[in-house]
Amino acid sequence: MNDHQEYQYTKRTQKDYSYSFKLQVVDEVERGEIGITAARLKYGIQGHATVRTWIRKYGNLDWDNKSDLKMGKTPEQKLLELEQKVLLLEKQKASLEKQLYVTDKKAIFFDMMIDIAEDEFNIPIRKKSLPKQLTNSKTKKK
Repeated sequence: MNDHQEYQYTKRTQKDYSYSFKLQVVDEVERGEIGITAARLKYGIQGHATVRTWIRKYGNLDWDNKSDLKMGKTPEQKLLELEQKVLLLEKQKASLEKQLYVTDKKAIFFDMMIDIAEDEFNIPIRKKSLPKQLTNSKTKKK
C-alpha cells in the first residue's frame, strides 16, 4: 500500500456516525489529544460544525452556562475541603513518624551488630581517623 492511499479517507454521511464513534471523537478533543479541525481531517468528518455539535451534546463541559467567572465556594465547602486536607496531612504525618521510628531502630540495631562484630573478630570496622587524602586537603585550606 503506498503512502498516498494510506492517508486518504472516505467521506462519510450522517448515517455513518455511530454513538460510540461520536463519543470517541469528543473524548479525544476534550482530553486535548487532538483539535476539532484535526479530528475532522483524521476521521473524515465533512461538516465544519459537526464535531462542535457533538462536543456540546455529548461532552462533559457545560456549554450552555459557560462563563469566564469561577464559581465561588461556600464557607461550608471551604471548611470541608480544609478538614479533608487536615486528615490527609495527619495520615501522612503518622506514616512518616512510623517510618522514622523504624529507621531509628534499624540504626540502633546495625550499630549493635557492628559492636558485636568488632568484639568477636577483633577488627576495627568503624573508621576512627580521617583518610590521608582528607587530612591533606584540610591542612592545605588553612
